[in-house]
Amino acid sequence: MFNKVQEDLKIAMKEKDVLKLSVVRMLKSALQLEKISKNHELSDEEVMQVVKKQVKQRLDTIEEYKKFNKEDKISELENEISILKSYLPEELSTDEMDKIIDETITENNASSIKDMGIVIKAVQAKVGARGDMSYISKKVKERLS
Repeated sequence: MFNKVQEDLKIAMKEKDVLKLSVVRMLKSALQLEKISKNHELSDEEVMQVVKKQVKQRLDTIEEYKKFNKEDKISELENEISILKSYLPEELSTDEMDKIIDETITENNASSIKDMGIVIKAVQAKVGARGDMSYISKKVKERLS
């Protein structure tokens, strides 16, 4: 996965795609920082977590820009998000996530909010980077409350 980022950086340079070049450079920098902090080569799963973090940061920024009607900045960030999402596997639908959550609750005999951490950890292991953890957390909490 890290190699794909480096290849895309070279391609963006050759094509003179300013936006993609900028986004891929920021992503590569974030990946290198993560690599240094973990002190080992990043696995594909760790790379995807970094990409998801970058997407989340941009989504949070979009929410802030919406408060001030900065439409030009919002569209730019949305373009950056689409570039970043090209590095992620397709996300599971809410129905698929709901099914996995229900199965995991049953498998772990979870019955109260005290079991929430166990269930979320098990769901995360099943869905990996293909699931929206904020959605999963919200749904698990609803089901166990």
